[in-house]
Amino acid sequence: QVQLVESGGDSVEAGGSLRLSCRVSESIYKNNCMGWFRQAPGEEREAVAVASFTGAFTDYADSVKARFTISQDNANNTVYLQMNSLKPEDTGMYYCAAKWGGCMRLSGGPQDRRGFAHWGQGTQVTVSS
Repeated sequence: QVQLVESGGDSVEAGGSLRLSCRVSESIYKNNCMGWFRQAPGEEREAVAVASFTGAFTDYADSVKARFTISQDNANNTVYLQMNSLKPEDTGMYYCAAKWGGCMRLSGGPQDRRGFAHWGQGTQVTVSS
């Protein structure tokens, strides 16, 4: 069974940090592109960060560059999103997702979700000012 399970969401003040985790079932973890997405109420789901299985390729949305870092623990089939200097506009439900094959550079539009067939249930991040 394909599973992605996120954890680590919380309520923090602006300027704070959180680390999200996504445990991925082995059947889809290897040789895939992993991504973190977020969705605020009334907004479209947007890509935040993507990383290849090897970690050789990563890309970030412009709004989170230099603040967020995607990383992997391949021994434990886990993908992380380290979020620093959090802002109120980072508030939303954060989803982990996987797609077969390689990652594409993020463009900032709905096409960033293309190919991501497997999704977790999400974890809520709330940043207060």
